[in-house]
This record gives sequence, C-alpha cells and structure tokens, in this order.
Amino acid sequence: MEPGPAAAGTGPVTAGTGPAAGSEAEEEEEEEAAEALRLLRIEPSAGDDPRAERAGGAAEPGSRNALRKRRRWQRVLAARRGKRPRERQRRRARRAAAAAGGGGPGAAPGSGPAAAPALRRGRGPAALAAERLREARAAGPWLCVDLGVAGGMSEKESGRLASQIRRLYGANRRAARPFWLCLTEFTAGTPIYQQCFRMNDGFGAYLMDTTPESYLDLFPLEAIVYLTPDSENVLEDIDPSKVYVLGGLVDESIHKQLTLRRAREQRLQTARLPIREYMVRAPNARNYHCETLAINQVFDVLSTYYETRSWPAALRAGVSSGKGYVLPDAGEQGDTAQSAAAARGNSALRAEELHRQEAPA
Repeated sequence: MEPGPAAAGTGPVTAGTGPAAGSEAEEEEEEEAAEALRLLRIEPSAGDDPRAERAGGAAEPGSRNALRKRRRWQRVLAARRGKRPRERQRRRARRAAAAAGGGGPGAAPGSGPAAAPALRRGRGPAALAAERLREARAAGPWLCVDLGVAGGMSEKESGRLASQIRRLYGANRRAARPFWLCLTEFTAGTPIYQQCFRMNDGFGAYLMDTTPESYLDLFPLEAIVYLTPDSENVLEDIDPSKVYVLGGLVDESIHKQLTLRRAREQRLQTARLPIREYMVRAPNARNYHCETLAINQVFDVLSTYYETRSWPAALRAGVSSGKGYVLPDAGEQGDTAQSAAAARGNSALRAEELHRQEAPA
C-alpha cells in the first residue's frame, strides 16, 4: 500500500513529543522512525476509492506483494523499538524538570523550569487521551474490526454494531494503555458506514483509522491474529508487534464458525479468549453457555488484560454472567481444585465438539 493521508481526526504521526533532540544523530533517528510510521498511514474511506473493489483472498506467502508488506512491517516494528526508549527518556526528563522546578507547597503555579511541560501536559483529560492514542498508533498494539463480514446484516443489526463500535472507541479512549483502532473494509454507502455516521456524533473526528481496504492489504500475514471463539488456540498474551482482528458481527448475525472459516481461508493465525481455562459453567434455567461476545466486550477483556496482565480480572471485566460462565470462587476452600478441573473438562468437551463438527469436512 502506498502511503496515504492520515485518517479523519488523526494528525501527522511523529516519532515522539517533548524537547528537541540534543544531537544530529537523535534528529536522524527521529526522521527515520517517522518515515517508517508513515508507511502505515491508511486513507479514509471514500465512495469513489477504486480500492474498495479489491478482490477478496490473501496474497501468496512468497509473492512480491507479501514480501513488500513484510519488509514494511519490519521497518515499522524497528521504529517502534527505537521509539520506546526515547519516550522513556523524555518522560524521565520531564519528571526531573518538574522536580527541579520547585513543585513544593510554596511554589507558585506555572513558575520555574516546569512551567512549559505543565502547560503542555495540563491540557485536560481529552488532550491526554489523544496523546495516548497517538502513542498507541506508533507503538502498538493494533486492533482491527473486520467489516468485510458485515455485508449480510440488517439495518437493525448494523445499528447495533455501530453502537458497539462507539462503546469500544469510548473504552479505548479512557484506557491507560489503549490500542490503536482500525475499521477495515469500511466503504461509503454500506449500511454500517451510514449507521456509524448517523448514530455516533463526531464519528468523523474519532482518533482511529478507517479504510475501504482489507487488513490483508495492510499487514503481512504473519503479523495478523484473528480472534474467534471457535479457534482451538488460546490467546496467552498480547504482543504489540501483532495486529489483532475482530469480526464485525452482532449476536443476531452470528453464523457458527464463520470467522474461523474466513481466517483459515486466508491462512491466518487464530486465537480465542481463555474463557474455558479460567471460568466455569454456571448452572442456569436455560442451560445456556456462550463464549461469543460483542466486539466491545472482547475489547474490554483485551484492554483490561493489557493493563493488569491478569486474565481473571480481564474476564471479569468483559464476560457478563448472562453468558453462563463465572470465575471460580477462590474464597470457598475445597472448591478451587474442583472448579479448575471443571474448567479443564469444559475445554476438553469444547475441543471434542469442534472435532466432531469439522469431521465431515
């Protein structure tokens, strides 16, 4: 993909903020990092964009296009690795400047060497959230919502999905460690496109990327992880060098193993949330147990885990009791081992069901 303008609501991506580099070498590093990050700029969706008619399917792993995307992604990852230590140095320098500026009880507000950083960082929660989001765009991780699976949804379902996208974006904006969001195959004139702008005030100014292109056009296959509840692979950690993809579907339009089949056809890595590994089935009148979550609920799990590194805390944040799964009560002695065994049994049972369903194929 050739470099394009930044998405609506996003400004130019820079290699960092804070004081100017103190040497020519640092300035050169900044320019190289900025150039690498420009390679991932995604054009906003437009009705007459010829790329909206891209034929489906993944590129051959050894094709020139795949190699080009792989080299571009490697340059971006290298820029990220160089950016993180520079950002840490700048933060330490700002804190040192603030401490040297006499931040004690007798110091006058806005005076001393810390005045400039205070003005820069004291713009309010909205400005700080925007700064965190732009840092996530440069440093990762990325989360894509695949709207290529949303074509068969009704107007009501498209409205629900647009609402879930709004909640997902709001949660990400409030997160201490946000992801960078991208809506792929977001094409003008489609129901989801119209619903997003109709239902969400200021949608055009959201700090995220929107593009009519597929994630296959933007990232190398080995960098993509498609999250689907039907996968046999458990998501164990979040890697900032990966791009995580969620299928843009709502409950009414769920077709069993649709996202898994799509990911396999495109030869992508897949993973599921570790619900069976950490939760147990709760008895209920309907005997209902479901691992399929709305995209904003999946994000709540991912975001909480990325911040806390605790899967129980993450699953508590995103999996409602209405799904029929609960965390084992560690406070009841003797029940913990039984609950863990039940969780392992749930996982084995689910694996057997998947094998049975895939046996005819």
